[in-house]
Amino acid sequence: MFVLNQASDLDEPWLQFKNLLVRQLAFCIASPNILAAIPAELVLKHSFQLHASKTWTKHFQHYHSRLLYLDQHPQELEVFLQQLKSTRLGLRFEMFIWFWLLDQNYHPYKVLGHSIQKIAGAKTLGELDFLLLNTETNQVEHWEVALKYYLAERDFSLAYWYGLNRSDTLVRKLNHFSQKQFQFEDALEYEIERRYAVLKGQLYLPVEPTQQIIPPWVNLKRRLGYWGSYIPPQNSHFYRLQRQEWICPASHVSSETAHWWINGLYLQKDKPNFYMFRHAPLLSQRVE
Repeated sequence: MFVLNQASDLDEPWLQFKNLLVRQLAFCIASPNILAAIPAELVLKHSFQLHASKTWTKHFQHYHSRLLYLDQHPQELEVFLQQLKSTRLGLRFEMFIWFWLLDQNYHPYKVLGHSIQKIAGAKTLGELDFLLLNTETNQVEHWEVALKYYLAERDFSLAYWYGLNRSDTLVRKLNHFSQKQFQFEDALEYEIERRYAVLKGQLYLPVEPTQQIIPPWVNLKRRLGYWGSYIPPQNSHFYRLQRQEWICPASHVSSETAHWWINGLYLQKDKPNFYMFRHAPLLSQRVE
């Protein structure tokens, strides 16, 4: 039987807005990280932190009046996003975060730098997404931001959360944060005092019944989706989300009834059920 069990009482304030870009901006600010904590089994080379969910709730509350204005007058946001020529969702997410950070009247951060390259001679050592001064603590913070979608397999342990490209795994991303992206002690002649990963998106559990336990590091304040290769019954009324809607769906149904030969993310009409449909041959591929 195809059954999706979803909590209906999660706080998802981004859904109150009508303009799609503003809904997505609100999601990027208000949604909690997909992880509630850094998994204990992760071996850290360079330590970093995750913002608590209540921190993002506070940021959204402070920005709410601005979002209401943008919902009626989105031109400024539209023009800002025109700088982005890529269709990659991760870069789009970064642009939304940058737009919010530049609105300095609504939060305690001052942008010291964005996309900062660290170069030694002819070699590029890496790049920092954001260097910020937190005016409440007077500390310099390094933020790395990422929008990710991972599907749980086997025993739900850290090693078995796969992205849509199976070489992109959750453990690989976390190791990249620790081993590569947070290696720097300074940037732009500022000493880095705190390091934060802003890791948002969605996690998906297999639709098949399972006795596996959800790990404690999964943030249950963020809605979980389901994934599988099963085709839901016709009366379940799923439709396929457009690629940009993976950040946040439009306020109206944006496509026809689902055609299940196409891999992608699907949403149930009038219900908050997300289903990542994957063809079985794709699931059988393993990257060692």
